[in-house]
Amino acid sequence: MPIELNGQTVETDEEGYLANRGDWNESIAKEMARLDSCDLNDSHWEVINFLREYYDEYQIAPAVRVLTKAIGKKLGADKGNSKYLYELFPYGPAKQACKYAGLPKPTGCV
Repeated sequence: MPIELNGQTVETDEEGYLANRGDWNESIAKEMARLDSCDLNDSHWEVINFLREYYDEYQIAPAVRVLTKAIGKKLGADKGNSKYLYELFPYGPAKQACKYAGLPKPTGCV
């Protein structure tokens, strides 16, 4: 289902992930979140930007366990735990955050 934004159409797959990673920008992320009734704040952006950097380095979208551990190492134990991440991304921290970050669906996510 494509996303219409500012007169442009951005293609997505059947689950809402970008068909072309190069189409991503913050406006697209905000629109994806709006469609999910999610209002992105600084905490969301911290995770989204972390994921984009992680993907650039490792060329893979991490599953939730790997994401939790990696965030804990970089951002601290208070943010590197499932409770915190699920509060931000209730549909699944890895799935939902990767979608907003313009990344592919993480391996192992249903």
